[in-house]
Amino acid sequence: MDWLRSHGEVLAVEVEGTGAYGAEIARFLTANEVTVVEVDRPDRKARRDNGKSDPIDAYGAVTAVLSGRAGGTPEARNGIVEAIRALRVVRKSAVKVRTQTINQIRTLIVTAPSTVRDKLRGLSARELADTLARSRPTGELDDPTCAVKTALRRHARRYQQLDEEIRDADKEIGPLVTQAAPRLVALPGVGPETAGRLLTSAGDNPDRLRSEAPFAHLCGAAPVPASSGRTNRHRLNRSGDRAADNALHTIVLVRMKYDQRTQE
Repeated sequence: MDWLRSHGEVLAVEVEGTGAYGAEIARFLTANEVTVVEVDRPDRKARRDNGKSDPIDAYGAVTAVLSGRAGGTPEARNGIVEAIRALRVVRKSAVKVRTQTINQIRTLIVTAPSTVRDKLRGLSARELADTLARSRPTGELDDPTCAVKTALRRHARRYQQLDEEIRDADKEIGPLVTQAAPRLVALPGVGPETAGRLLTSAGDNPDRLRSEAPFAHLCGAAPVPASSGRTNRHRLNRSGDRAADNALHTIVLVRMKYDQRTQE
């Protein structure tokens, strides 16, 4: 701050990547009542015309802000939504590894000897994990049947550990989501997971999204004009926060199945 102010009055600071490497400096500047503007990287045409270096990028960011082309308010990361985001990172990774684990179990079963495979037919993922975790393989590990049984038992115990980790995360995340957005969670088809995803996309300062339109655009749910001449049409928006878009899609699927008003 001393260095910035030694150059004169600080109007604003442009930061690229306020959601990643620039998160802490954005928090620091905001705490010191400095306006922080989020800027994107220069487009390809500007990079071809002007070259690429840190000073060139800095001048380009200043020009974008002063001309009004860049004016994005960065997402705040200093409240309950940031806490939800951190806990969701752990849950998401556990869900991913649990899925990989059950897929590996099923792959091992496909190539296992029939004496192993026949006993496990028709079981759900949780029944399969419980059955294999209780098993007691006997024999020598140089025997393929014994080795497969041992591998399946270890995979099943890993699946159970991850399942418990996900349940613990749900117990931690659920109350926080309800506290942050009780009206959102009360909507039909919206659970703690999808609500947490939407909250994370909006951030701790949702007032930066002035209406439905910018939030829809943020989630990639706003159609993009693709008209030309007499043709008037729109196309799907392939950009935006794809995880938030997936959360909206999940909510729609649940409501189509269980909510009478949505079905009508």
